Amino acid sequence: MSAAAPRPRYRLLVFDWDGTLVDSIGSIVACMHATTVELGLPELDEALVRGTIGLGLADTLATLLPGAGAEVHRRVVECYRAHWLGGYGTRHAMIRGARETLERLGRSGFWLAVATGKSRAGLERDLERFALGGTFLATRTPDEAPGKPGPEMVEGILAELGVRSVEALVVGDTVHDQRMAASAGTPFVAVASGSVRAEELAALGPLAVLPDVTHLPGWLAGPGG
Repeated sequence: MSAAAPRPRYRLLVFDWDGTLVDSIGSIVACMHATTVELGLPELDEALVRGTIGLGLADTLATLLPGAGAEVHRRVVECYRAHWLGGYGTRHAMIRGARETLERLGRSGFWLAVATGKSRAGLERDLERFALGGTFLATRTPDEAPGKPGPEMVEGILAELGVRSVEALVVGDTVHDQRMAASAGTPFVAVASGSVRAEELAALGPLAVLPDVTHLPGWLAGPGG
């Protein structure tokens, strides 16, 4: 009789969405630019916009348009959503190899989940468009819990699945993901496929900085995983 396969160090992998599994950073930046142009607002610095990706909508607007007021924020939200649904939301694809990576991890016995700054409706549209229904055991958005960098989305997933924080690994591409993981007491691995450069991610002190999510199975199979 062959020996049983060793139990993975981590039971649960919690993924960010934009920039981690989906190559949507360019679409988000372009959609925000189209929004500000249509509303006649000052042009936003691209680096500033990229730095807010992953946050909930309220925190994003507070960062991009501080002091603008509730009415301006409302108009921005409406205009951005119109542009996103009008075409920007279907411009992007999954990170190359991400689908196969998720399938491989699932076959290896890992539980998969998502904690994202996207709205519930936005996440559901992407899950349907990329035919990922049933891939994730749990998902959280700012519609169900306070957004990043707070721990609540991860904590909700852990509670739902009955997993301890030390048995879970958060995988993301931003400081917001790292801070969420730290607040929830979960280890963190960074991927440099999104809005933050590898050297900046390394300064956050993750367990590893991987070029993209396709390198995760190899890392998990090594001594660090």
